[in-house]
Amino acid sequence: MIYSRSAEYAIRAFVQLARVPEGKYAMVKQIAQDADIPSHFLAKILQQLARKGFLRSSKGPTGGFSLRMPATDLTLLAIVDSVDGLADFERCPAGMAECNDQAPCGMHDNWKALRNRIMEYLERTTIEDLAKGFEQKRKNLEKMSKKAAKRSTTKKA
Repeated sequence: MIYSRSAEYAIRAFVQLARVPEGKYAMVKQIAQDADIPSHFLAKILQQLARKGFLRSSKGPTGGFSLRMPATDLTLLAIVDSVDGLADFERCPAGMAECNDQAPCGMHDNWKALRNRIMEYLERTTIEDLAKGFEQKRKNLEKMSKKAAKRSTTKKA
């Protein structure tokens, strides 16, 4: 895992929130159910992200959370940084405090290259990218399910 469970849950929730129409809000309970996340844990994460300016929140029967900015502007890096910070990516993977470019440990060069690739991925991937990917996957699963049902019906006849 390259980031915490909290960051993973935030990303999964943001993908769900990307599907919410402009001006509407999604309830934590529904987001949690759709993203398969414990609702009490998700509520704390979303409140934290609302305080940091990523989300709007509204109380009341039609309240909940919505994205404060377009999903195309929300990178995974911004979310991971907001939830976890980026210090873990800067640390030596072998735990050596004195590891740096001038005095590298045996893992330094490989980790540095991998870390750069991870950071580039997090920086260029948006919530919109993930939402489109999940929507495409959902459509593909529906097609497969319909084909399987059709084959099952054809075999019975």
